[in-house]
Amino acid sequence: MGSRYSIGACGLTALLLTACTQEPRLPEYELTGAVMGTTFTVKLIDPADTVDRNELGRLISERLGEIEQRFSTYRPSSELSLLNDALTTDWIPVSAELCSVVESALSISRWTNGAFDITVGPLVLLWGFGPGGDRTSPPGEELVAEARSSVGYEKLVTDCSRPAVRKKLPGVQMDLSAFVKGYAVDEVAALLDEWGVGNYLAEIGGELRVTGHNSVEQPWAIAVEKPDVGSRSVQSVVHIADKGMATSGDYRNFFEHDGVRYSHTIDPATGRPVTHNAAAVTVISDTSAEADALATALLVMGPDDGMRFAREAKIAAFFLLRLDPGIEERVTPEFEALLN
Repeated sequence: MGSRYSIGACGLTALLLTACTQEPRLPEYELTGAVMGTTFTVKLIDPADTVDRNELGRLISERLGEIEQRFSTYRPSSELSLLNDALTTDWIPVSAELCSVVESALSISRWTNGAFDITVGPLVLLWGFGPGGDRTSPPGEELVAEARSSVGYEKLVTDCSRPAVRKKLPGVQMDLSAFVKGYAVDEVAALLDEWGVGNYLAEIGGELRVTGHNSVEQPWAIAVEKPDVGSRSVQSVVHIADKGMATSGDYRNFFEHDGVRYSHTIDPATGRPVTHNAAAVTVISDTSAEADALATALLVMGPDDGMRFAREAKIAAFFLLRLDPGIEERVTPEFEALLN
């Protein structure tokens, strides 16, 4: 099913603080639609009269539909699903776009020593967070061990000069969810750049990218959510321009069994959902795709190893830790400089 879009003005997303005020404002237009099981929002600030917003909205929706058809694990006919179904260790011809995305994701896997790993697909399915359906209880250790045997980014090789991908084990299954949503945001941003839109926000399911300024000619004010299961409220606010931003957390997609919460964030090293007290990690980077992948990697690493890695790599990272009785914030210097 293709994406749908609509046009409005002075809208509000969960992470964007631009409520209508009495301050002088530049014209602001909003394009919204559904894609990847979530929604997208694009805010245009004072676009040129030559920008046909209806046509731009159609092209954004069309491009997002292409990305979903290529990378969705929920569509049996997607290119990624067909690649996952290919039980071979031979080189498999793929599109240039899929090869490029896999290669970029693997570079982050190497950088993070496998904390971010796109071959985690079998574990995602096993724990009920993929297209196979939900779980209400954790799988047994034998099943976890079996799924782990085909997980490992080093089991995947790309040759984008062909372009082609090769699995070192036939059972390797890719899940690009923690990269492609951010990648899709970057692709929308590239389209807006081509159209000469100088000031905008592009957001898909909470991952976003901003360029220029907002409607009151200030850096974009973006809220980081409190990690609350039953509500949506603001934990803190950052002001950014020309950056991508993404959050990975355990409070939206999980199941509980015998009083234990099992989140969708799987540690490839253990084959199980993370168990530390980091509730969410937000990352700001040059691209939304990198922010998306790094937020997942840091959440997998946890509050100590993740913070150490982020500081050494000079990543703008914001950790929210669950402590009794509340939430503790930990930030790197690069992120602290952006806080309100």
